[in-house]
Amino acid sequence: MTAADDATSLLSTDAIRERCGRILDAAAAGRSRWFELAPARLDDAAETVAAVTRRRYPTLAVPYHSRWRHFEAGGIDRVAAVEATAGDVLADPAERARARIDLAVVSVLLDAGAGGAWRYLDRETGTTLSRSEGLGVASLRAFAAGLFSSDPARPLQADAEGLARLDAARLADAFQVGPSNPLVGLEGRLALLRRLGEALAARPATFGAPSRPGGLFDALTADGASEVRAHDVLRALLDGFGGIWPQGARIGGVAVGDAWRHPAAGGEGASAGWVPLHKLSQWLTYSLLEPFESAGVRIVAPDALTGLAEYRNGGLLVDAGVIVPRDATAFAAPLPPGAEPIVEWRALTVALVDRLAPKVRARLGVDAARMPLAAVLEGGTWAAGRELAQQARRCGEPPFAIASDGTVF
Repeated sequence: MTAADDATSLLSTDAIRERCGRILDAAAAGRSRWFELAPARLDDAAETVAAVTRRRYPTLAVPYHSRWRHFEAGGIDRVAAVEATAGDVLADPAERARARIDLAVVSVLLDAGAGGAWRYLDRETGTTLSRSEGLGVASLRAFAAGLFSSDPARPLQADAEGLARLDAARLADAFQVGPSNPLVGLEGRLALLRRLGEALAARPATFGAPSRPGGLFDALTADGASEVRAHDVLRALLDGFGGIWPQGARIGGVAVGDAWRHPAAGGEGASAGWVPLHKLSQWLTYSLLEPFESAGVRIVAPDALTGLAEYRNGGLLVDAGVIVPRDATAFAAPLPPGAEPIVEWRALTVALVDRLAPKVRARLGVDAARMPLAAVLEGGTWAAGRELAQQARRCGEPPFAIASDGTVF
């Protein structure tokens, strides 16, 4: 097997679960330098998540954890209002799905920790939002204004040329950024969108003309396919966008994205010692499922995807006492995403969420068919993680400070 073959093996959720599982096994055996585990506390975490889920979704009709929930902040269907202004342009379900994919892709790539000081005033509804909800609504309004489109007659799209034209001043203006309203990682987000444009332009056979993320709809429903496997959506994103991550690793010339070294990861060949996490790519995949479904395409096997290795799910497990730092002073200063304790924390998060989800379902009296992992996250682990963080720390910051440029978390 070549180095490129080894690297390609990391582009799957099977590899995520396998490598994260090895790191969990090492920590459970007491071989971690950074963390101890208190597995009995997983039941307490499940109780917390189940209670939050019941409060947020009393009928237990929980949607996917995706960017679309942020567009609906405050119970307002902003997407429907935006699409209503498009007239006949979005009358075709396939074109509506393409536009929604365009929106979801640029919005997710703009979604990383905003910092505790940033706020966004949604003038159309008079609501002030922060963090993920604010970033989501700000990106929706920028999309509706045509910020990412090269065609003034078709503002509701994102294409390679429009992304290439984007500059920091226009992006800052769209997100209401200024000295009194700072947004963490603005330049990193801009660089990511420009790299997205380059990736779109480099693959016209996949992304069409004009090259836009929505081309994935046609690529994955070729020959009139009426169903798409969730993992196929992820793999298309990893193949098409794998090279856009500024900190993304390359092995044997293959871009493996959100993958990092850890001594307990195991493996063989060129990929030995690497643990893939693919947080943003999976968050994006979750966010693309609804656009496909809106055009009548059935999503198959959504639970092939994993929990997200990010600070709300990870924070839940720390604040609930499941993951316990051996030495809190090791986390006193911000750590880069590739630091071993951060990689380990994220890997433990993925592995433990897989073990937490059945416990949550049992307490809610539902099975995986009714509440797939994407719904457990939404119900769910992400919201409970935020609530515990708000109780534990000023401004609801994560338990560990990450030196992020806005392209990992």
